Amino acid sequence: MPSLSVLLPMMPARHEQILSYAALVQWTDALRLWQGQALSLDAHHSFVFAAGAGFKVPMGTGVSLMPLRHPHDAAVHARSVAVASGHPFVAGIGPGGIDFQRNIAGRPYASQLQAVREYVAAMRGLLDGEEVDLDGEHFTAHDVLPPLPTPPVEIGVGVLRPGMARLAGEIADVAITWLTPASYLRDVIVPAMEEGAKQAGRPVPRLVAMVPMFVAQPDRDQTRIVLQSNAGHLMLPHYVDMLERSGIEIDPQQPVETVKRLVSGGAFLTGTPEELGEQIGEFHAAGVDEVVMNLTGVASSYGPQAALAEIETILSQGAP
Repeated sequence: MPSLSVLLPMMPARHEQILSYAALVQWTDALRLWQGQALSLDAHHSFVFAAGAGFKVPMGTGVSLMPLRHPHDAAVHARSVAVASGHPFVAGIGPGGIDFQRNIAGRPYASQLQAVREYVAAMRGLLDGEEVDLDGEHFTAHDVLPPLPTPPVEIGVGVLRPGMARLAGEIADVAITWLTPASYLRDVIVPAMEEGAKQAGRPVPRLVAMVPMFVAQPDRDQTRIVLQSNAGHLMLPHYVDMLERSGIEIDPQQPVETVKRLVSGGAFLTGTPEELGEQIGEFHAAGVDEVVMNLTGVASSYGPQAALAEIETILSQGAP
């Protein structure tokens, strides 16, 4: 049975803002509550707050940016959420953009793939109770975490292009994508993941797709909603490269045409709830195990409560 999950569609300024979304996951068929990189309040703290308020649901980060947190700290935060929620936690990580790495760490990673490999190795060893002895090109870790009974922590890797998809197939529990059309996942990402898993002699990781969407209505401005959701991503070279690989031309000087291409190319979904259900089904057919409904454009344009109501509508009427 295909899985649908929920992305918290804003960066909360108060922990209480997460509760209605955690309740939605608890009281519906939604599988998991996700949050992207938060710049106001730490996502892990918000998750623990929700669990402490009684909403003990599966949760995940999609994704936390590596330059902000050492692998040891990432492992402790991830394990803390698993303990608080009582459910397996998906600790999604990613290197972020080159400029972000430079701004936070002083310089970009010499190799994005090697940095991710080292980070995952350190996190995995610590979470498995091993004594980690890593002197890598990008990260150093010589430590062990004290034993603690806890639900499993799965490590997810943010994936946009074939190289990272192969690496995820080799080392990750979950591959997490954002703004990736179903056809691109089917033709590029899934085969690369399978190749990496085969080389490593391990099962192919689960594939989670964060999919931006909204219910079409006559009075809604499509361009506004799409850009409110992803204008920042459309300025990042690795996202532009991924979208152009999928056949979607990105032109910052033509935002209206760019939005039309994103929608027609299947990177951003819109339509009636039933039509959205059909489009979500295309992601499952492409090999996606979990589709995460991303309503950030609706929340930014019309408020978090409008996004919450729309998620409920899609779940009740549009789920495949």
